[in-house]
Amino acid sequence: MSQENKVKSEALASKAKSKKRSREDDGGRRKKRKTGYEQDDSLLDTELGVNTGVALMDPQLMADHLAQRTTRFGTDLSSVELADLYISPSSIQDTTSWQEPRTLAKLPEFLEKFSKEPQTLSKAPKQKGAPHTIIVAGAGLRAADVVRAVRKFQSKDNSVAKLFAKHIKIDESIKYLQSHRTGLAVGTPQRLIDLVENGALSLDKLQRLVIDASHIDQKKRGILDMKEITMPLARWLARPEIKERYAAEDKPLHLLFY
Repeated sequence: MSQENKVKSEALASKAKSKKRSREDDGGRRKKRKTGYEQDDSLLDTELGVNTGVALMDPQLMADHLAQRTTRFGTDLSSVELADLYISPSSIQDTTSWQEPRTLAKLPEFLEKFSKEPQTLSKAPKQKGAPHTIIVAGAGLRAADVVRAVRKFQSKDNSVAKLFAKHIKIDESIKYLQSHRTGLAVGTPQRLIDLVENGALSLDKLQRLVIDASHIDQKKRGILDMKEITMPLARWLARPEIKERYAAEDKPLHLLFY
């Protein structure tokens, strides 16, 4: 991490601790605002459509950020249920060394940098419907853009699967996975959950999960800013067959926030 980014990252952590102390000092009487959440707009690059604050988050900050979001949106869950959704810092790969803008144009380079063998991104497992890489986006339109961005890895024997609901029925996704060797898949949280649960999407060959976390829409919202997306994402990341592999020694699953 560069010195400038290190200073910004420390400032983010300090700001979070300051807010916590402030709530403790007033006896916890401060009420949560019902509309939106406090956000440092200076970190939002609306021209690029990127929340630059994500790039400053090391695994601890990202784990705290994710936990804050699930707690905020999961008001109907018990403390035990929220604990089950918790992703530890040790489960998250540190990507703060990446100095380029986290735009779609730079996504292929990002994947190559954080892959031990970048050449394998252009290859697909022999097993159909069993990608080595899954990229999770917040909405169908965004997912379609991500698919176009990673097409450089696509070939006759390595398709990029579109696993999202925008103009694609779930039956179509099932048939596609059953008939294609797929190295990379791009999907939205709930569709991914549904495809795993009906057996069409296999996680046997999965090596990395990439969350499209920096992207913001015209309303300055990202994948962790809307309950209807954040909670399915949290449940996806905490699925037992996924969560148990974050720290596995034999077949580790790398979790990256782009």
